[in-house]
Amino acid sequence: MARSTPALPVSPAAAYASAKARTARPRLTEFTGTLPFELDGFQRAACGALEDGHGVLLCAPTGAGKTVVGEFAVHLALAQGLKCFYTTPIKALSNQKYADLVARHGQAAVGLLTGDTSVNPDAQVVVMTTEVLRNMIYAGSRSLEHLGYVVMDEVHYLADRFRGAVWEEVILQLPEHVALVSLSATVSNAEEFGDWLVTVRGDTTVVVDEIRPVPLWQHMMVGNRMFDLFAESSSGELTVDPELARQTRELERRDSISGWDRGRGRGGRAGRPGPGQRSGYRPPSRVTVIDRLDRNGLLPAITFVFSRAGCDAAVGQCVRAGLRLTSEDEVDEIRRIVEKHTGDLPQADLAVLGYWEWRDALERGIAAHHAGMLPAFKETVEELFVEGLVRCVFATETLALGINMPARTVVLEKLVKYNGEAHVELTPGEYTQLTGRAGRRGIDVEGHAVVIWAPGVDPEQVAGLASTRTYPLRSSFRAGYNMAVNLVGRLGVDAGRDLLEQSFGQFQADRSVVGMARRIERNQETLDAYAESMQCHLGDFNEYARLRRQVSDREKSLSRQGSADRRDAAAEALRTLKPGDVIAVPGGKRAGLAVVLDPGVEPDGDVRPLVLSEDRWAGRLSAADFPTPVEALGRMRLPKHVDHRSPRVRRDLASSLRDTGIEPPVPQRRRGRSAAADDPELATLRRALRSHPCHGCADREAHARWGERYARLERETDQIRQKVRATTHSLARGFDRIRALLTERGYLDGDDVTDNGRRLARLWGESDLLAAECLRHEVWEGLDPAELAAVVSALVYETRRDNAPVPRVPAGAVSEALEKTVRIWSDLESDERRHKIDRTREPDLGFAWPMHRWARGESLGQVLAAAERNGQELSAGDFVRWTRQVLDLLEQIAGVAGRGTPVGRTAALAAGAVRRGVVAAGVA
Repeated sequence: MARSTPALPVSPAAAYASAKARTARPRLTEFTGTLPFELDGFQRAACGALEDGHGVLLCAPTGAGKTVVGEFAVHLALAQGLKCFYTTPIKALSNQKYADLVARHGQAAVGLLTGDTSVNPDAQVVVMTTEVLRNMIYAGSRSLEHLGYVVMDEVHYLADRFRGAVWEEVILQLPEHVALVSLSATVSNAEEFGDWLVTVRGDTTVVVDEIRPVPLWQHMMVGNRMFDLFAESSSGELTVDPELARQTRELERRDSISGWDRGRGRGGRAGRPGPGQRSGYRPPSRVTVIDRLDRNGLLPAITFVFSRAGCDAAVGQCVRAGLRLTSEDEVDEIRRIVEKHTGDLPQADLAVLGYWEWRDALERGIAAHHAGMLPAFKETVEELFVEGLVRCVFATETLALGINMPARTVVLEKLVKYNGEAHVELTPGEYTQLTGRAGRRGIDVEGHAVVIWAPGVDPEQVAGLASTRTYPLRSSFRAGYNMAVNLVGRLGVDAGRDLLEQSFGQFQADRSVVGMARRIERNQETLDAYAESMQCHLGDFNEYARLRRQVSDREKSLSRQGSADRRDAAAEALRTLKPGDVIAVPGGKRAGLAVVLDPGVEPDGDVRPLVLSEDRWAGRLSAADFPTPVEALGRMRLPKHVDHRSPRVRRDLASSLRDTGIEPPVPQRRRGRSAAADDPELATLRRALRSHPCHGCADREAHARWGERYARLERETDQIRQKVRATTHSLARGFDRIRALLTERGYLDGDDVTDNGRRLARLWGESDLLAAECLRHEVWEGLDPAELAAVVSALVYETRRDNAPVPRVPAGAVSEALEKTVRIWSDLESDERRHKIDRTREPDLGFAWPMHRWARGESLGQVLAAAERNGQELSAGDFVRWTRQVLDLLEQIAGVAGRGTPVGRTAALAAGAVRRGVVAAGVA
């Protein structure tokens, strides 16, 4: 039986200090009295600073309890009769935080505002997405009156390259009296971010805590065995577990041998299988992994798969294997929660949504979680996992973005993910964010991170990811069209430029300029020393060194020109070759006679003839294989069809080539005058060099070495100066370029915003100016509601696949309107290119047909079936997500154009037609 330790007596001094602290901060004392746990030191420090009237930046690991500080800001606002806005980056997190605050303060005190939900918007405490608050600021909303506190949860989201600018817009433009509470994951430059907040918001206390509240153990699963990633060495240092390293080395060796055998068996090259080849090693199945975790008491677990299809397939594998992680009582509770979230889904759509298969998996305690799922399905999974009823979730990395779904264990199947453009390795920051989900505070004594080993995964690499603590916060701030007209309208041009100069992006750029300026200063001191070392008593050695460089540069230029001329001559000679010509390959592994099988003239003018050599090698040559122009030495007859891949054909042709009696010419060393010998410019430079006084100096070469160093450092310094010029005031210059384009197109007139500009100021989205231009040119006039919904979809939809087939669009009015929309985009893109502005994304027509069908009343099943017939990958969740974005833009158009105008009325009718069934389900 464990012996309890008696409480130590508190000294009078400590008791007095504690009482004084309670008296000094009565609100914090009041708040902590409502909590079922004691605050940690970092939480108490942040809350204390907030009650003392400071802004707060809190950086702490995932799951450490940062939101307690946000909840204290809510407590302060309610106690002081002020408003508090609690902002989050994603709707799911807003919904979750709204539910938490309602449970604590009651429905009357708390509201919710997201893009498609409005609940009690005039409440004293309102949870909202960050974009909603940004829009309020630009609109001068009366809701900002009596605002005392703003909590920015997941403020590190300002690094997001698509949406990050919104966070900085809010921070820069909130009224000065509003206390800002910024909650961030652990970043390595928290002090820098805090310094910027002090600059733009005034007094801000930075609190950093890097200690996880629940210790995290790192593991690797190799086959069916689980190894600790780290072991303690005799000196007390953490190193990769020797047994793990030995086991993986042995498996790598076996796999390379089996790869060699497979390669030999197919007639291929021996060696390790490449990325496109199959390895002989088979990692443990997902069922095996979950079963092992269950037996070791390591569930609930989140397995990150990095692929939507992979998540769904993993659930299917577990269900087919008969895996069940729940009891009969738990199944009843699961069904109740499922019904709560999905009861308003149309019965006719349940089959096409895969509802029954999804529910069956949930009842077994297994689920997927990714962006392609229906929102109601995702919310159900989140609640079931938090309640411990779903014990195994296969998820993409979007789950790591703030949603409160902690687990005992996190499993990483791979250390590579697709970032939308290419497959890239996880960064230490991403690894930390993903594994940060492991370990539930107040439930687990420790959390566990498990990496599944496969050939090519080095335990040292995993150890590096797990132990690296360098992931700085980098601003993604840049001006856009909507931001520009709003800044000019609210502040004027000069004040708008000043505000951009205060952004975190410019703050970081200016700090980098400080470092570059110091380098320029140090380089200049070194240049002065070099100049002194290369001084010559006979004359100006700097001038002499410049002449030497000019001679050297001219010689190199002539040499390059000569090489290019020879390549051109060789390529021209290759163009004259015909099938059956016998040539001599002058050097390299293929030196000797060869017969031309195919001239190989490419459409772009490149020439790569296919040849067969005497030793039966068949392949393509290029001009680089011929230092001098090639000539046909003779000809031989070829069969009508030559299959150079056939060993027998290669053997017979090589024999015929040898039987021609043609002998390769004896290689001769080519002698001829170089271009340099006849170049007048080079001759003039050489004469000037020889006649210079310093040419006769006994220490000429020593001076020259200093001169070369001087020239190298001078070039480097000039490059740094160019970077400084490009970095300084870079955001303001971008703002000026955007203003110039907007002025040309009639949205701005100096410091004034035109009527068209005021329209643009109320259009939010990636294609804001394109939407404004389409309204200005009336290209959407005359469309019916379904047609307008289809056309508008092109401005929000983005195909997930680069190689997606060319989409079909409804004929007639839709096709014509889309053609005009694309034409306007093309004109706009040309202007953006001319002004050196980031280009507006090209309209994507891939959602036009599904949107048209839905808006005219077809069922979800009909819409998705038609999309599949057209070769589109469109899940029900994706359909709902894109449709809600179309709905948002339609409502913006209705508001901007005015419901009294034809296009405004049509947009309002289209929004009504779109808002039905699964799209409207769960939206207040």
